[in-house]
Amino acid sequence: MSREKEAQERQKEQQKAYEQYVKAVTPTHSLWSQMLHAFITGGIICCIGQGILNYAGSLGLDKQTAGSWCSLLLVLLSVILTGFGVFSKIAKWGGAGALVPITGFANSVAAPAIEYKAEGQVFGIGCKIFTIAGPVILYGIFSSWVLGVVYWIGKMMGWC
Repeated sequence: MSREKEAQERQKEQQKAYEQYVKAVTPTHSLWSQMLHAFITGGIICCIGQGILNYAGSLGLDKQTAGSWCSLLLVLLSVILTGFGVFSKIAKWGGAGALVPITGFANSVAAPAIEYKAEGQVFGIGCKIFTIAGPVILYGIFSSWVLGVVYWIGKMMGWC
């Protein structure tokens, strides 16, 4: 019986040691810190966008054209930063603040293209470029179609 007791004691010690190891290596996250990082990151991206809009407006462009240039430049900046490996560091620090705006969408298209370019133009880039963004596009289009049908039926029935 003493061997069984010793084995149980060793097992308990191993379990405690394992629990301490797990606690030591498990990262802790502060919700408030993450929200602050996301707020700062998203705010900086929005300030850059507003700066582009203001500059384009000062050049005499109308709001729609200035907005188009703003989107274009933010996407270009995001793709360039993705290519140099900087955007992933920004997204790691800023979380949703970097991933939600148009910059995150551009990153989700550019990152797979860069990652799979070694597999070739067709089977690498062509097949994998919308790996992340594809579902967003699919469900966005599908949900807008469903809502359009619901709206059309509502118009036909006199609800809208």
